[in-house]
Amino acid sequence: MKTISLKLSKGSDIKLSLANLCKNSNINGFVLGVVGDLSSARFQCPNKKEKTFIEGHLEIITLNGSLSPNLVHLHLSISDNNCQVWGGHLEKGSIVLKGADILIGSFSNDNSELFIDDKSLVSSSNPRLEIATLPNCPWSARIKRSLESKKIVYKNITVKDDTVFHKIKGLSGSSIFPQVFLNGQYIGGYTEFLSLYSSGKLLSH
Repeated sequence: MKTISLKLSKGSDIKLSLANLCKNSNINGFVLGVVGDLSSARFQCPNKKEKTFIEGHLEIITLNGSLSPNLVHLHLSISDNNCQVWGGHLEKGSIVLKGADILIGSFSNDNSELFIDDKSLVSSSNPRLEIATLPNCPWSARIKRSLESKKIVYKNITVKDDTVFHKIKGLSGSSIFPQVFLNGQYIGGYTEFLSLYSSGKLLSH
């Protein structure tokens, strides 16, 4: 399974953003978790003909459902200023207030991770920057924090077993991690990444 972290900014429509992501990146999967808030929510309640629409500072409680290039079927629950909980079938018109982070599980044979923000959905299917990281590695964590702080799209491959280790080593010729690849070419580890990151070249694409 591949995990995808989608970061939505103020004014994003949750359903439209997820639909665009799934269509552009050919994703089939489901929502694993969500944190964020909305300025408005539109949803369909059971046995009601009209859609429900509410506004205010709305905290997202849950977001569940399935995702595919052709259909986004999700159920949303939110809390208003009085801690009253609302929920139903998510419709277009549920708008992010300050920000929202959505974790997606995509059916895939690899164990890679992909970080995407809503400004890069169109080009997110083939990220040009890839990093191979070790679990609980501070240098790996630093690279990911640096990229996410600047909203730079990247693909992360977590080296969890010998099979993945030897595959990455075969590409780079190195057994030292983290490893950074740009446009399919190995450029080095944390020091080389820091030099490239500091140059601003990653922000120019």
